[in-house]
Amino acid sequence: MTIRVGQQAPDFTATAVYDQEFVEITLSQYRGKHVVLFFYPLDFTFVCPTEITAFSDRYTEFAELGTEILGMSVDSQYSHLAWIQTDRKSGGLGDISYPLVADLTKDISKAYNVLDPEAGVALRGLFIIDPDGVIMHATINNLPVGRNVEETLRVLKAFQYIRNNPDEVCPANWSPGDKTMNPDPVASKDYFSAVN
Repeated sequence: MTIRVGQQAPDFTATAVYDQEFVEITLSQYRGKHVVLFFYPLDFTFVCPTEITAFSDRYTEFAELGTEILGMSVDSQYSHLAWIQTDRKSGGLGDISYPLVADLTKDISKAYNVLDPEAGVALRGLFIIDPDGVIMHATINNLPVGRNVEETLRVLKAFQYIRNNPDEVCPANWSPGDKTMNPDPVASKDYFSAVN
């Protein structure tokens, strides 16, 4: 099954490493919150730690927005723990602020359609899931290019804004405080006349 935005995010139960302990988590336990779920290829690699630590360094901003972050790869929880226990200066993660999920069976990566079957690893998929469990945003990078945490925050804020203001839409490059638009042929002219 191919998933797409607007559909329910596939639920899962898996072991994660959080606060240097093994914990069982389900996606559904985060209902009522936004979730940023991102997949990365492998532990002890090169682009991956830059993404994982960048999300961790900005975790407080996500938490203030009622959002949980979950990172996931096809590695085991033991590998995740060893990487967390490795210092950042040596290519490790050090302590991070959110769970790293183990998808050793690759079932979750398959469910989210991010598994590269030839390489046997997940592509860099990122999903923003709303409090009702609906996928609102999905992006997938090929292996060599990392994601932008600032852009993830911007898109998250836009979806939160329209959730609270359902009669408005966010135009290109919208950031909090920017003018929004009424999706109506007549009312939208207020926006266009203000910005053009």
